[in-house]
Amino acid sequence: MANKVLVVEDEQILAQNLGNFLEAKCLEVRVANDGATAIQIAALFQPELVVLDYRLPDMEGFEVLEAIRRDRSCHCVLITGHPTSEVRDRAARLGISHILFKPFPLAELARTVIELLKVPHQGRADKQDGFVERRRVKAETFPLQLYDGSWVLGDRRQAEPPEQDADDDPLASEGNTRQP
Repeated sequence: MANKVLVVEDEQILAQNLGNFLEAKCLEVRVANDGATAIQIAALFQPELVVLDYRLPDMEGFEVLEAIRRDRSCHCVLITGHPTSEVRDRAARLGISHILFKPFPLAELARTVIELLKVPHQGRADKQDGFVERRRVKAETFPLQLYDGSWVLGDRRQAEPPEQDADDDPLASEGNTRQP
């Protein structure tokens, strides 16, 4: 399988979430939580792209990238919670074209990775990718919308909810009638 991605992030839950989200986009993913492990995995896995945290417990992310690139060429998406000009300048010198500042939407990471790997469209939704709205009835407004794993308050400016037909009510069944 092509489209191999190595996620290097020391926060284990975040690393696993990033890996799972990218796997859901039909990418082959490995996860490492420190620099030394990332270098070992990269030697065997040979990723085409590395999603790399800037600060790792045992070394700087740039050191990991330099070690990986000694053996092979690969793209890199840098993720960091420390958006300093020094980090941006050094990333540019190393040929890192994409930096995502934490917190970032998972859809943005996936879009960046897919663009860099030139993954063809595989039936993915363009505009609604990562967006799920849950409501019982199509006419019903729903105050919360799920976007990239985060619940976002939806538009609640509508004064009165629209009338709903008995046909649209999923809770009503043929034998039950509503009591006023």
